[in-house]
Amino acid sequence: MSGARQPETGNDTPRTLHSTSIAQKLEAEIVAGHYAAGEKLDEQSLTRRFGVSRTPIREALHELVARSLAERKPYKGVIVADVSRERVEQMFEAMAEIEALCGRFAAERMTMGERVALEQLHGAMAELAREGRQDAYDASNSEFHQLIFGATQNLDLTALANTLRLKLAPFRKFQLQSAPRMERSHAEHEEIVQALLDRDPKRAEKALRRHLMSAAREVLTRMT
Repeated sequence: MSGARQPETGNDTPRTLHSTSIAQKLEAEIVAGHYAAGEKLDEQSLTRRFGVSRTPIREALHELVARSLAERKPYKGVIVADVSRERVEQMFEAMAEIEALCGRFAAERMTMGERVALEQLHGAMAELAREGRQDAYDASNSEFHQLIFGATQNLDLTALANTLRLKLAPFRKFQLQSAPRMERSHAEHEEIVQALLDRDPKRAEKALRRHLMSAAREVLTRMT
């Protein structure tokens, strides 16, 4: 795997590329298996590849470490973490239970304004799913789930949910890369929204747990 990637040229990677965009590119490559576990993410090589200074590269590597996709080792620098199927299963299992709890609380505590905002966002996401606009759908998907977290009216639970969601973000984006999966995701959201609008805690809890396990299956299938 090492050495398989060539420096990017042309319009794909402008010299002003932001560190977040670099991190997203590297995240996608790690999740897709383009980097081997233990492979060094060399700053100098990455600066040449992306045509930027070391500062945005260091910031991007910091993001990768924060999301547990890379590790900082003494005398070695930043290396790709061993993201096994078992580890991914564990993260999705934890996220499923946390989101299920958020759904239960949100169904009971969500304000009228939050319910309206969720329904409107869900409606807008239907068009994104139909058009296959993966990046826009992924951004709206994050907003969708964060709205539910906030509706728990519990700051500690919201912070916990957002922390784990940040670690899972590359995998959740990865599993939305196909139009059929986006359509299934939107259909699963429909069940979640209806349960929340009906103020049904048990249905909301079950719908969110099923939604996360469905995403996990998609990721694990792609990892084989």
